[in-house]
Amino acid sequence: MTQSIYFAPLLPWQQTLWTQLTDRVLTPPHHLPHALLAAGMAGMGKRAFVWRFVAWLLCQRRGSHPLGACGDCESCQWLKSGTHPSLQVLPLTSMPLEAEPENQQEPSHSNSSAKSKKQSLANKSAKSVSNALVTIKVDDIRALQPFIYQGGQGMRICVLDYAEQMTIAAANALLKTLEEPQAQVHLFLLSDTPAKLLPTIKSRVQQLPLQHIESSIAIDYVQQALGSTINRQAVSPEQIRQLLQLANGAPLAAIDLAQASWYAKRALWLTTWQALRSGKRSSLAASDYWQQQLPLTDFIKLTELMLLDIRRIAMGLASNQVDIELSQALAQYQPTDTGLQKLSDSLQQIKVSLQQNVQEKFAYDKLMQQLAYL
Repeated sequence: MTQSIYFAPLLPWQQTLWTQLTDRVLTPPHHLPHALLAAGMAGMGKRAFVWRFVAWLLCQRRGSHPLGACGDCESCQWLKSGTHPSLQVLPLTSMPLEAEPENQQEPSHSNSSAKSKKQSLANKSAKSVSNALVTIKVDDIRALQPFIYQGGQGMRICVLDYAEQMTIAAANALLKTLEEPQAQVHLFLLSDTPAKLLPTIKSRVQQLPLQHIESSIAIDYVQQALGSTINRQAVSPEQIRQLLQLANGAPLAAIDLAQASWYAKRALWLTTWQALRSGKRSSLAASDYWQQQLPLTDFIKLTELMLLDIRRIAMGLASNQVDIELSQALAQYQPTDTGLQKLSDSLQQIKVSLQQNVQEKFAYDKLMQQLAYL
């Protein structure tokens, strides 16, 4: 059984913030902002931090356990069972129950089975995608009002995950709560894309400084989490730095990237693209081959990563991927900006079509045809 996110170890780059917040709660005048926003790209551990902090706030022994919830009191037992009366979560699928944190991997030099790792990553990915597609509606916010305004019930906490998915009406309904703070009621908003939040919402919440992670701490954490090998290949310091660069400095995203089956097929993607472009391989043959290699959703992730680096090289910048010969492949031929944009648009369209139950084979065939003319 995976360790509950509420009681998972504190990520090393979050220790200072943890101490600052817990001190504010434990030290008179015991003031904590009414509404907090944990925002930034996925893979920095914002959800891991918030759920851990929520558990500590609700813990009945937090005064004697400043480093995290005790895990044994009645409140902690309620959290473990997913039935805490003082916690409300939107969307409901974001409620943790013996689940891993946002992309979190426990640092370990031991190698667990590849099958277990792949299944864990697949489950997290599916849940993330599912939640990201959920819209928080005005009725969802209104349903929280009795819980928020009941009064006299001790501390109460509301967590709004993927807060950017609120409709305009839902956001406006939430504003009333933000403008009229209730005693012992705390709101936590989480967002992967805070730019989509209404300015009026962002102006009424205090953002947690979770984005800055020192390079040395990130490198050390990723190295410990991955151990000495990835897919039976030795991990070099250069590969760790590359993973972090591709993940925009987010350690948890870098770990997921390293363990993703599609990441190991970047050189194969490049070979396929060159064969398609030169006419040495038909798009249908390439489609049939890749359908046996990766689910289409993973191939899209792979293609998007490759396109990002192709754009960098086209702009005269160095490739982020030093372990494959992308720059060499583009030395004599580079796609046009129009071609790259057309393919990027097509990838987005295919993502939408997959949500409408379009067969993967047809989408794969179309994508390979476009790659042949890139």
